[in-house]
Amino acid sequence: MRCAIISRAGQVLAHGRLILHKCDDDKLRLDLQTDAGRLFQGGIIDPDGDLTSASEALFRHFFEVWGMSDLTLTVTSKGKL
Repeated sequence: MRCAIISRAGQVLAHGRLILHKCDDDKLRLDLQTDAGRLFQGGIIDPDGDLTSASEALFRHFFEVWGMSDLTLTVTSKGKL
């Protein structure tokens, strides 16, 4: 899935894609790989598939990098139906 991180002012901070990484303990982590090659590590996905805590960890990483809160992550899927 293609995505963009957008500031509250509407500035696109990065383009990239959401990916799942399998950890050594077989848990899945939600990450974002930017087109510029930067990897933002998110949190571990809950066993029931809930992405809430994983995405909160990802947004904390965004805050550490850009020093901004209230960022928006937009996702575009161009899959065939």
